[in-house]
Amino acid sequence: MSVDDRTPRAVPQGRLGRMLRIGGLASGIGGRALAQGVRQLATGQRPRAPDLFLTPANAARLAGQLAQMRGAAMKLGQLVSMEAGDFLPPELTEIMARLRSDADPMPPKQLQRVLDAAWGPGWLARFERFQVRPIAAASIGQVHRARTKDGRDLAIKVQYPGVRSSIDSDIDNLGLLLRVPGLVPQGVDLPALMAEAREQLHAEADYRREARQMRLYRANLRGRDEFLLPTPDDEFSTEDVLAMDFIEARPIETLAEAPADQRDRAATHLARLVIEELFRFDLMQTDPNFANFHWQPDPARADGGRIVLLDFGATRGFSPQVAPRYLALLRAALAGDRDGVREAAIRIGYFREETDPDHQRALLDMMEVAFTPLRRGGMMDLARTDIPQRVADLAMDLARKRSRAEMPPPEILFLHRKIGGLYLLLARLRARVDLDALIRPDDLDRMLAERGA
Repeated sequence: MSVDDRTPRAVPQGRLGRMLRIGGLASGIGGRALAQGVRQLATGQRPRAPDLFLTPANAARLAGQLAQMRGAAMKLGQLVSMEAGDFLPPELTEIMARLRSDADPMPPKQLQRVLDAAWGPGWLARFERFQVRPIAAASIGQVHRARTKDGRDLAIKVQYPGVRSSIDSDIDNLGLLLRVPGLVPQGVDLPALMAEAREQLHAEADYRREARQMRLYRANLRGRDEFLLPTPDDEFSTEDVLAMDFIEARPIETLAEAPADQRDRAATHLARLVIEELFRFDLMQTDPNFANFHWQPDPARADGGRIVLLDFGATRGFSPQVAPRYLALLRAALAGDRDGVREAAIRIGYFREETDPDHQRALLDMMEVAFTPLRRGGMMDLARTDIPQRVADLAMDLARKRSRAEMPPPEILFLHRKIGGLYLLLARLRARVDLDALIRPDDLDRMLAERGA
């Protein structure tokens, strides 16, 4: 569902009001579970807590309320959905996926109050045109298009009111809700996820930080004209508003109908960028939402156009050991060294030394499948390979056999989120990439050496 199809809903403000909403949500879920349990007992069944709490109705209620609340509530829901997705039934995964799409926009009156506070009353006189209906809406804010009196086209991201001040209380209150039996699989490290969500939300709600990250990212790509990034506009940017030049471009998915060589070049640019984000820049835009990538056609260019990169609120670095450990994992996998893969996987945090041996073997088997294309090399057709489906099937089989989930460190989840999103995007583009040209361990080693890692 696009933002144009969503009904504007006021963002709940104030700690008490948001806490009451979460409390009401917990009560509703608990009431539904109790009623279902009574019905099962009446028919002689023995109810199980996960079956009572983790139902499609409860997931739909949870996703709907979190999407309306936006802010930390929605972000924590996104993280839980991201972490637990392989362990949830398909019906619930589909419902929770709403938290990774557009949010409900705020009503025009609430928007005006936010902009009055940021720019002062009468701000509309500074614009030739201001589009009230947002062109995008996410967990932290929504984006509007405008033209200034001097003819500048701007994209203006407006933060939802109360998001910044409610982050800590939202995380604490949602932590209590998500401890309801069955809502989150056993073994998911909720405290770590909550801490990561708290840090991520404070970073994303800092629009001045996002402007700095945008400029830093631009500096990393200096001289790389295959990419185009917006420039922050300091005149209209405040703590709650981030203005930048508007870049005329199409959704990246429109490339799916382009000639094959154009699709393959764009896919190679995107895949190489993710590699450089991890190994060269230590600066990754971790939100792989397709809306953050656009395509600007240019018939004068040999590659047919440029890739537009948007939204740098989720841009982050990683712990110093992450990239070197992934390089060690890659070298071992390419060499067919299963013991080396196991050692690297433990150091990254996929499992522990004392993890059940059968569970370790299952995870190593999944890695073996995932790394098969890299060892084979050559061109990989991402739209036709069955590797991701085979890995997903192994993950679901593992989840059915194991009562507890094991999760890597939260920062690794963000890395997986980006890599998984990249695969989905390239598959959507029906693109091929040359693995031999992209994945060269010696090149990655040089990147780490150049940045001093």
